Amino acid sequence: MKQGSIFWLTGMSGAGKSTLASTLKSKLNKNFRVNIVDGDIIRDKDDSKLSFSYNDVLLNNSRIANYCKAIRLDYDLIIVAVIAPYDEIRLTIRNILEPNFHLVYLKSDINSLRDRDTKGLYLSADKGLITNLIGYSDSNPYEEPSNAELVIDTSNLSSEKDSFSKLYKYVSENIS
Repeated sequence: MKQGSIFWLTGMSGAGKSTLASTLKSKLNKNFRVNIVDGDIIRDKDDSKLSFSYNDVLLNNSRIANYCKAIRLDYDLIIVAVIAPYDEIRLTIRNILEPNFHLVYLKSDINSLRDRDTKGLYLSADKGLITNLIGYSDSNPYEEPSNAELVIDTSNLSSEKDSFSKLYKYVSENIS
C-alpha cells in the first residue's frame, strides 16, 4: 500500500509555517488527500502540559512523527507545521518517517519575525514574560537545519506569494 509523502515545515514562530501549510492544503485538496498536522494544536491537545525544554520538545516532536506515521496510509500527503528547533530531533523524525519525508526550512530574520508577531511571543519575551522563547532567548536556540531539502526565505512579507510558489512547485514535484 502506498504511503503518503510528508512535508515537514520547520522554522521559528512567525516564519509562516501554518499559513503556507493552509494555503498549500487548499490548493492541493482538489486532487489529493491532504492533512495538516499543526504542532501548536497537537501540543494543546496533550493533557500533560509540555514546556519548551529540550526533552519536552523532543517528546512533542516524536509524538507528531509517530502520529504522522500512523495516519500516512490515509493521505497522499501530510503537511506538518512545527518549530522542531534541533537538528538531532529532526534527524530522529527523519528516521521515523522516511521514505518520502521532506524537510522544508522556512527561514526568516528576527526583525521580520518580531514585526509580524501574531501571537505576541516576541513582545512577551522582550518584556521578560517569556524567558525561553525558541530561537530568541539565548537559553533556547533554534538550530538551522543542516539537511533541509528546501529552504525558503520568508523574511519579506511581500514574498508570501513567492514563498508559496516555491513550496507548491517543490511539493508538486515530490508527491509520491
